[in-house]
Amino acid sequence: MTRRTGGVLPEGLAEAIRGTADDIAAVLRTPARDAGRLPVPRSTWTVGEAAAHLAQANALMADLAAGHERPYGDGTPGSLAEANERALAGFDERSPGPLAGMITARAAAFLGSIEERDPAEPISTPLGRLSPAVLGSYLLTHMLGHGYDLALALDRPHMLDARRVELTLPFMIEAMPRVADPAAVAGLTASFAVRLRSGPGFGVVITDGTVRTDHEPPARPDCTILTEPVAFLLLGLGRLDPWPVIARGKALGWGRKPWLAPRFPRLFRAP
Repeated sequence: MTRRTGGVLPEGLAEAIRGTADDIAAVLRTPARDAGRLPVPRSTWTVGEAAAHLAQANALMADLAAGHERPYGDGTPGSLAEANERALAGFDERSPGPLAGMITARAAAFLGSIEERDPAEPISTPLGRLSPAVLGSYLLTHMLGHGYDLALALDRPHMLDARRVELTLPFMIEAMPRVADPAAVAGLTASFAVRLRSGPGFGVVITDGTVRTDHEPPARPDCTILTEPVAFLLLGLGRLDPWPVIARGKALGWGRKPWLAPRFPRLFRAP
């Protein structure tokens, strides 16, 4: 996994947050007529609405890092979606240029505040109490997901790469039990070893619908999944469907129950 270098955030995470925010801002500043009104693929939002949500989310994360209480849903995907819509309704800015500046400024504010935190003191967040390092990983994950959407909508290269995806793993591992789809995991008992190609892995054990994750894969999993890092994150965030990814060889599954591999991403609902 990622190494800590004496600060609050693991090695490379601050640079990834700053770089991702800058990359998203560059995408939003692409000259395009009525760019803010363009639709975002696989979403009901426009570019302007998705960018406004990112600006608001980065402000929320910066406030949390600074120690401010910010109620925002009850942690379930449905309540977070409702909170997002209420927040957007009360925020009028939809122009990509100004929003680009907000996204970068608020990411910088988060980084300034988080390094003042005690690394061992959890912070209250919309998904429960998270360590400062996991909250930083959450911010990066959120920006990469919506940054990918904006790049796709504006026909620009996305900002996901293997190193940035690896830095999302602390949050992804922490969040999985909290965002498991109750209907999808009901009655299921299975163990998974999930590995990123040329990178780290982790374990997911489901016992009669109860989900537990671990930073190490289980010794004898029912199903091992090997996936290209960017595909892993996009699958986990619901941006891709499993079967085309498998058909292109970007995800492989084997073990005693290999048929569980395509089912795995659908066991969770992206927050």
